[in-house]
Amino acid sequence: MEVKILSAKFDIEGAHNLEVAKQHGAYATLDKLFTMDPAEVTTIVKDSGLRGRGGAGFPAGLKWTFLPKDGDKPVYLCVNSDESEPATFKDRYILVRDPHMLIEGIIICSYAINSHDTYIYIRGEYTSQVKVLQAAIDEAYAAGYLGEKACGQDFRIDVTVHRGAGAYVCGEETALLESIEGKKGQPRSKPPFPAVEGLYGCPTIINNVQTIASLPFILANGADAYKAYGTEKSTGTHLFGISGLVQKPGMYELPLGLPLLEVLDKVAGGLREGRTLKGVIPGGSSTPVLTPEEAQTVTLDYESMAEHQTMFGSGGIVVLDDTVDIVKLVENLIYFYHHESCGQCTPCREGLGWMLKIVKKIIRGEGSTEDIDLLVELCDNIEMKTVCVLSAACTMPVRSYLNKFRHEFEAYVKGGASTQSAM
Repeated sequence: MEVKILSAKFDIEGAHNLEVAKQHGAYATLDKLFTMDPAEVTTIVKDSGLRGRGGAGFPAGLKWTFLPKDGDKPVYLCVNSDESEPATFKDRYILVRDPHMLIEGIIICSYAINSHDTYIYIRGEYTSQVKVLQAAIDEAYAAGYLGEKACGQDFRIDVTVHRGAGAYVCGEETALLESIEGKKGQPRSKPPFPAVEGLYGCPTIINNVQTIASLPFILANGADAYKAYGTEKSTGTHLFGISGLVQKPGMYELPLGLPLLEVLDKVAGGLREGRTLKGVIPGGSSTPVLTPEEAQTVTLDYESMAEHQTMFGSGGIVVLDDTVDIVKLVENLIYFYHHESCGQCTPCREGLGWMLKIVKKIIRGEGSTEDIDLLVELCDNIEMKTVCVLSAACTMPVRSYLNKFRHEFEAYVKGGASTQSAM
C-alpha cells in the first residue's frame, strides 16, 4: 500500500543535508524548469490534479491562475507550515527529513508565479524543525539555488523563515498574513482574497508545505505520472499521520482512495488486542467523527469523505476504541478551540466558552437532557457566523459527537458518569 514520493528520502540518513539530498535527486528538476514557460509549469500542476494539502483541498494550479495578469505589484509566496491542527504531524517530517524537497518546490512555484520573495510561516513550537529548515536554506543560498541569481539564472529568489508565536488561528491564511506583517494574528474578512490582495497589500499565493513539496515529482515525471496514483478527482499521494489506539501509529505515505479500514488494519496494525472500534476521526480534530459503520464504506479521498458528511482535512487519522470516553474527548476538543480563539468574533469568543461550561457541568453529573439539546443549538448558532472557520472547526465535530454518541452524554446526565468507557 505504501508508496515513496514525498517520503522517498525520509529514511536516508543525512538527507536533510544538501550533499546527501543531491545524491538522491534533489534539485534535479531545475535545469528543465528554466527552459519552460512559467505558464507551462502552472498548466502541468493543474493537469496533475494536485490539491492543497493543508486541509481545504483546493486545486493548487488553479489557485495560481487567480493572480492578476498585468499587475504592477510584487507577487509573494507564503508557505504555510503552521501545522497546529491537533493530530496533524505530516509537514514536520518534510521539514526535518527532506527540507531541500520543499526548497526545490519553492523554486518551482516562484518561477511559475513570478515571485521573488517567499515566506515560510512556521509554528512557534517547531524549534528543532526550524533549525533544520534554516540550515537547509543556508545551504541552498551557499550553493546558488537561492539568491540574486537563483540557479544561475537572471531570477532572484529569497526565502525567509517567519516563526509564529504558537497561535492555532494563524494557520488560517489571512491571519498568517497579518502575523507576518507584525500585527495581531486575526483573520481578515474576504474578499479581497490573498491572490488579489494579500501580504502587504500585494498578490499572494499561500500553499501548504506538502503541496509545495509535491512539485518536484510532478515537474520531473509529468502530470500523468502523478495522476497514476489516487482517484480521478483526488489524485496523487498523501502523508497520513495515523495516531490513537492502533498497534502501529505513525506517518505513512499512501495513494488517495484506499479503503479506510483496510489501511487501519494492514498499515497501522489494527486495534489493540481485545478492543473494538468506537470511531475514527478522519482528518484532524476539526473533522466530524465517523462511526464504525460509516468507516466500513469510506475511502481516503476528498469525495468519499464529503459523501459521509465529514472532511478529508489534513490526513490526521485518529482511531478511537471502546476505552475512549467521548464526553471527555469533547471537553478537551472544545477547550482547545476556546483557548485558541483570537476573540475577534462574539459567537466564537463567547459561544465556545459557553459550550465548554455546559460540557463540564455534564461531566460533574449536574447536567440535564436540556443541556445536551442546548449544545446542539449552540453549534447551529455559532457555526459560520464568524470571520473565519475556527468556530466551525469546533462545532462541526462536536455536533457529530452529539448526534452519534448522544447516549454517552445521557449516561452522564442519568448516572453522573459515563458507562460507555472501559477505562
